[in-house]
Amino acid sequence: MLQNTASLHASLACSDADIRAAQRLRYRVFVQEMGAGGPGVDHARELETDRFDPYADHLLLRDTRLTGGETDGVVGVYRLMTSAHAQAAGQFYSASEFDLSPMMQSDAQVLELGRSCLHPAYRGGAALLALWQGLARYVQDRRLDLVFGVASFPGADIPRHLHAISHLHAAYLAPPTLRVTARMTQPLDVLPPDKIDRKAAMRQTPALIKSYLKIGGVIGQGVYVDHAFNTTDICLILETRNLRSHVMHRASEAAQ
Repeated sequence: MLQNTASLHASLACSDADIRAAQRLRYRVFVQEMGAGGPGVDHARELETDRFDPYADHLLLRDTRLTGGETDGVVGVYRLMTSAHAQAAGQFYSASEFDLSPMMQSDAQVLELGRSCLHPAYRGGAALLALWQGLARYVQDRRLDLVFGVASFPGADIPRHLHAISHLHAAYLAPPTLRVTARMTQPLDVLPPDKIDRKAAMRQTPALIKSYLKIGGVIGQGVYVDHAFNTTDICLILETRNLRSHVMHRASEAAQ
């Protein structure tokens, strides 16, 4: 089904059924499409869950033309964790993969974005913008300064993505005050700038990561290989003012 901007609506989950719809989309994307596994995968009910879900807010993107059924029109999701959510859960999800100390020691009010995904038929500008509009409202209402979270390259083979990873470290590394570091025991040997194939780097970089970088996103130091999820992860960090500015600009363009 073609995307219809007018039919896309982002709102917070307000029931267990809403959260299950989000978890069912996550199963469709992370398990069936990307090959993720782990203790939170429920194949019988086709749900992807983890221990952080009960503590978080869940932002759902619905296509209002697709009501009813198991997913009730949910075509995109973000899991949102404020510092209060993380305190209740014991930590941020990302803290298992990255040392978040520099960011946590800053004065910034932060929000972790997790388990973000879109249904394959909705990947592209309209759906992502609608999801970001909902996210922009959330961060503005709570006066949050930074959003951050794990973003993934498919597969657990670092050399497969080495040009892209090296390019990100050369061009988009976060300033020291925000530079979280991966909890990998082995060092990451990135390519020197003159050895990076920029075209290959662009081909290797997932579209969602590119979208964040285009609006001012930066990355932490290093990568973390998540074998259970079959991904190679970076930590993306974005000032919320950049997100709000982008959303307002795109909305203004659409209204013209």
